Amino acid sequence: MDRLNLLSFVPFRLNRLATEFSNALAADYARFGIDIPEWRVLATLGQHDGPRSANYVVRCTRTHKSRISRAVGQLIELGLIERQDGNDDKREIMLQLTPRGTDVYRELLPILLAREEQLLSCFDPAQRRDFEDLLLRLEDSLGLMNCRSDQG
Repeated sequence: MDRLNLLSFVPFRLNRLATEFSNALAADYARFGIDIPEWRVLATLGQHDGPRSANYVVRCTRTHKSRISRAVGQLIELGLIERQDGNDDKREIMLQLTPRGTDVYRELLPILLAREEQLLSCFDPAQRRDFEDLLLRLEDSLGLMNCRSDQG
């Protein structure tokens, strides 16, 4: 009988790395009273000037709709984001950072980028570029939405 070595199975390894990265960053945004799903909403909205739909956040983050919905509720309660009516489809909820949410995002951004740099410091510059390219290839092969561009 063949056996799977879980520690060499790429999906498991990627998931384990993602969990460790997320946990390393979580302490930084926990100081602001937010958790991982809430940060994902804040970060997705923070990279755009205008409002984005809740569905856009779900597609970008690949986080279950119910978790995003709870995160949105908590962020609204904290005064970090606000709901707006959709332009054409009144059923679609649009979300935008409040001025306070923008301040939190701007304060967190350099902290999290420094933490990312620390986590990736095991790579030299060429390895870092290769790693970014490989991640992009994997994302493309899985049809993941590129939420860095101004779509949706």
